[in-house]
Amino acid sequence: MNHPYIFDIKRYAINDGPGIRIVIFTKGCNLNCTWCHNPESISARQEKMYAPNKCIGCSTCVEACPVDALTLTSEGIVTDTDLCTLCGKCAEVCPTMAIEMSGHTMTVEEIMNEIEKERVFFDQSGGGVTFSGGEPMLYPEFLMELLDECGRRNIHRAVDTAGLINTEIMLEVAKRTDLFLYDLKLMDSEKHRRWIGVPNEKILENLKILSETGAHIFIRIPLIGGVNDDAENMETAAQFVASLSGEKKPVSLLPYHKIAQTKYQKLGRPDDFQLLQEPTKESKEQALAIFRKYGIEAQIGG
Repeated sequence: MNHPYIFDIKRYAINDGPGIRIVIFTKGCNLNCTWCHNPESISARQEKMYAPNKCIGCSTCVEACPVDALTLTSEGIVTDTDLCTLCGKCAEVCPTMAIEMSGHTMTVEEIMNEIEKERVFFDQSGGGVTFSGGEPMLYPEFLMELLDECGRRNIHRAVDTAGLINTEIMLEVAKRTDLFLYDLKLMDSEKHRRWIGVPNEKILENLKILSETGAHIFIRIPLIGGVNDDAENMETAAQFVASLSGEKKPVSLLPYHKIAQTKYQKLGRPDDFQLLQEPTKESKEQALAIFRKYGIEAQIGG
């Protein structure tokens, strides 16, 4: 079984499905959204994150490194990536958590133990567990084992997906899932390729097929100023969502914000996403009006 790295477990979540939830985040994504708020989720590999503003220059990490991959400079700690084995010794000894390791392995049993700790909140709020990422369906056997175990324990199961996945795998996951949070980014395939790295035909096709199964689906659309918040894209998206089989799918519009800047800095990646714009009040109101025109329940956030 292909085990993913888990990069975060979010407790008391209220925006990733009904009720109070626990969200399990897996590393690895087959999209590369310019505005990604979880850049540490894109790579399937374990990564080291470094925050220079937290570093006090104590050299503890330098001394702990078994392969001498770290050097303390006037700019902070510099890692020789050719030498670094990602053993995590530096993160273990860092007194200020300036160095962190993103991604650790967990067994199904270990994850279920974490989920069980939150059961009291599920029972009181109608919540459950949401599997997110990255793209959790890139690890189908692992995901389905977790979904099956949650089903046996009567825990509500949601899967957050971008939909670029083998259709047969998606349908097998659907048999074990109570709710899909399905992301739509851009309706024009060439613009989708430009901003996300891949075309969108498979994503739209899978959403149509999933709808035909009667699956419970919430649509989530990130709203980025100057990228996809224009009337033409919103109109096309609303028409598409309205055409899906079954009851009308509710839509959550998720305004872009720049909160992820520190994550990009910690990963040592260019933060070109900072050139993107938050949607205006007018564009948000316009998007809501367009979806509601088609009889679709739409909201900002959620």
